[in-house]
Amino acid sequence: MIPLAWTLLTVLLWTSGSSHILQQEPVNRLYPKILSTEEIVCDCANIANMSCDSVYWFRSISNHRRSEFLGKCTIVRPTYGANVDSTRFKFISKTLSFTLRIINVTEEDTGIYSCVLKGRKNIEMWKPGTLLLPGVTPPTLPPKTNPKPPVKSVCRCSKKNSSQGCGSLVLWPLVGLIAAIALALICTLYYFSRLPKKCRHHFVKRR
Repeated sequence: MIPLAWTLLTVLLWTSGSSHILQQEPVNRLYPKILSTEEIVCDCANIANMSCDSVYWFRSISNHRRSEFLGKCTIVRPTYGANVDSTRFKFISKTLSFTLRIINVTEEDTGIYSCVLKGRKNIEMWKPGTLLLPGVTPPTLPPKTNPKPPVKSVCRCSKKNSSQGCGSLVLWPLVGLIAAIALALICTLYYFSRLPKKCRHHFVKRR
């Protein structure tokens, strides 16, 4: 937090006399490889009612706890700060954004890089910046858990009988079968109960 506070104080001193706006944005993190090329973008497209003419670039070195003015970039030409290597730090201006390109990134470039956008009406927008961590392995994100597929119902009901449920389609035929067996048994018992005793005797004797 100390390097970020030093950056804000340096910005206020460099741009005194202007109306300042502090944009509330989270600090972005970049993990470039050593001796690679990294770009930090200062975007003006999402700022309402402000046309950006130039940008100031600052960085806070966390190891030395100091803030450094890198330079100023306009549409015409860039201007570098004292002791800034212009072969490694390149300022690129586009229509609605400014880019800081760092070539051959080293561990000494670790720090927070901030930008201040300047408009025509002497209005300046300060952005929190980007934390550059060269050679640092980025944290691994937790694996994404895929939701379990819904369990398909085994019941094969037609659309007409879907409101009644599948239990009724199985229950009623079973009830009908039991009723038919019971009726047949009752009829058989009733038939033998109506036979005369002689017929019963002959029937049992034949068996």
